Amino acid sequence: MNRPRRPVSTTALGGFYVLGGVVALGVVWFAEHWLKLAPCELCLWERRPWWVLIGIGVITALLPRRYARYTVFAGILCLMTSIGLAVLHAGVEHKFWPSPAPECRAPSFHGGSFKDWMSAMPARPNKPCDSPDYLFGLPVSMTELGGLYAVAVFVIALVGSVRMGRSRR
Repeated sequence: MNRPRRPVSTTALGGFYVLGGVVALGVVWFAEHWLKLAPCELCLWERRPWWVLIGIGVITALLPRRYARYTVFAGILCLMTSIGLAVLHAGVEHKFWPSPAPECRAPSFHGGSFKDWMSAMPARPNKPCDSPDYLFGLPVSMTELGGLYAVAVFVIALVGSVRMGRSRR
């Protein structure tokens, strides 16, 4: 009944990192370009770990096993960063704390002419970071969904890295 488990290879974990990053970035690309949802500055911050994870995944898949263990660990840290950014952003959305990004605040202008007011406006209008987007009427925001996705990828990667560490191959 108990079949022996095959060890997880670093190539498989590297491919999983690449796949996880591509799926995350594909979903936000779809939401931005097809659903016309404007990202806020914290949304853009949350994309960076996924880009890094794709790079780590490629390196992990190409390195020999003895060196790839380090990049597997780097991928775990990258996923933890993604989870942390999602928690930060969700806290801003729920107004638990203010956004650390200055781009998330509306510019304040006091006095002056209309021309002065217009020149004080940012070149690219920003969406406030405390204004969540909800997909398809779900009761959780895109930020919270992204955080749950990051947790799921993290748990799978952690289990795979533990299995990889226990194997002798």
